[in-house]
Amino acid sequence: MHDHTFSRRYFFYGSLLAGAAAGTPTLSALGYKSPNEKLNIAAVGFGVRGPAIVVGAAATENIVALCDVDEERSARGFAQYPKAKKFKDYRKMFETEGKNIDAVMVATPDHMHTPVALLAMQHGKHVYCEKPLTRTPWEAQLLVDAAAKYKVATQMGNQGWNHEGTKTACEIFWSGEIGEVKELHAWTGGIYGGQPNLPATGPEATPVPSTLDWDLWQGCAATRTFNPLMTNQWRAFIDFSTGGSMGDWLVHNLGPAHLALQLDKVSPTSVECVFVEGKNQWLWPLRAHVVFEFPARGNMPPVTVHTYQNMRGDFQDPAGMKEGERLFPQMNNLTEKGRPFVQGGDGMMLVSTQLTVDGKPMQQQGRGGGFPPGGFRGGPGGPGARGGGLPPGASTDPKMRSPGNGAVFVGSKGYMATTSRGEGVMLLPSSRWAEYKLPPQVLQRGINHQQDWIRACKGGAPGVSEFPVAAKYIEWLSLGAIALRVPGKLMWDGKKRQFTNSAEANRLVKPALRKGWDLKV
Repeated sequence: MHDHTFSRRYFFYGSLLAGAAAGTPTLSALGYKSPNEKLNIAAVGFGVRGPAIVVGAAATENIVALCDVDEERSARGFAQYPKAKKFKDYRKMFETEGKNIDAVMVATPDHMHTPVALLAMQHGKHVYCEKPLTRTPWEAQLLVDAAAKYKVATQMGNQGWNHEGTKTACEIFWSGEIGEVKELHAWTGGIYGGQPNLPATGPEATPVPSTLDWDLWQGCAATRTFNPLMTNQWRAFIDFSTGGSMGDWLVHNLGPAHLALQLDKVSPTSVECVFVEGKNQWLWPLRAHVVFEFPARGNMPPVTVHTYQNMRGDFQDPAGMKEGERLFPQMNNLTEKGRPFVQGGDGMMLVSTQLTVDGKPMQQQGRGGGFPPGGFRGGPGGPGARGGGLPPGASTDPKMRSPGNGAVFVGSKGYMATTSRGEGVMLLPSSRWAEYKLPPQVLQRGINHQQDWIRACKGGAPGVSEFPVAAKYIEWLSLGAIALRVPGKLMWDGKKRQFTNSAEANRLVKPALRKGWDLKV
């Protein structure tokens, strides 16, 4: 057995806050509640994602305030919580309702994560913030410092870190089943919502809807004239998001790899965009291949991480892959009792879903790219072709989108694939599952991501993706967003948090902030 040492902190961070000793502040004095008390929770950003994350908390806690800058887009979500007070400006919400709020959930576009989360912590509120936590490495550290200063419980909304599949993938790898991993490949589809077609002059100015506070929607970002593309397809715009799908689905796809390979123990030494297509001054690229290099971690060797956005990659099939065999497994297959099951036969894998409050599987929402039509192995190019071959009759263009969302660990003794948020995991080729028995479980199970944070808010163990943990992950992913804008191999000094060979790249380590939106702990 190959010994991969690891810390139980990955899924059970520390011990519970015990009863206060003499001279030690009580839980209530630190802003925590008894496990039997309900939290009063507010949410900022309730047009699309907000309702989806709040539902994981509403089952056990009180939803007392909701905030969104767009009356029309948030109307449906607001209606689900008629007793909650409604606001457009989150700053006004804290001014008027701050004393009635214990914790805040943030689901705005990426560029407003830091301003909202920071102000919430300055008001002493626990914070759950959707992924990606921040757009830049500087902001990530800022939120870590704020969480420590204001002594609040935090969580980034990358639900995969609480999935059964992610934990099983870590345990399989740590058992030594696939040996040492020096190479990892991760794929995702295109930018969620698509990449708009823009004239060379950028988005054309159009009237601002009366239901939208456009100035507040822009927040800390550069002042722009309004165009509905910006609010409808904001993930495509450099001003408002983190590398397009880099800060969206690749945050999910790379989660199992970050945890299993213990990439939080080091910083990458370099990042480089080696292929890019469809970039301009306004939008993130339509397609890109970004490469990260990480040094050794303990007894784990250096590893190169390849990320492919909306494209296939140079990837060799493991020996023994059959024609027509999937690179990534299908997902969300449940038994008649609603429990995850192990599928037998060709393509065997462990499949799991997000958990409800009581630990039961919950129907997943959208999974980003999903599988393209005919996204199987075989066809032109055959096994071993770019990204795993093409279906019969398909285009041989190597730049077509990848076969689903997921990652492949290339090990010295075998390959392992994970899907999307980590819901699915399988050994490659599938014949390896025939006699395989899962290793002993060493990681905590049985709680959904929002409830994991709520437990921390009430004085329990920190969330699996609390800001000090999440920031190390988002820091290196946000370097990938910088590489999408600055050509060449960028050398990174993790201790100094700066590039050693590019002044242009260093200017992007900290976000450009509009006047009046300074961020200070």
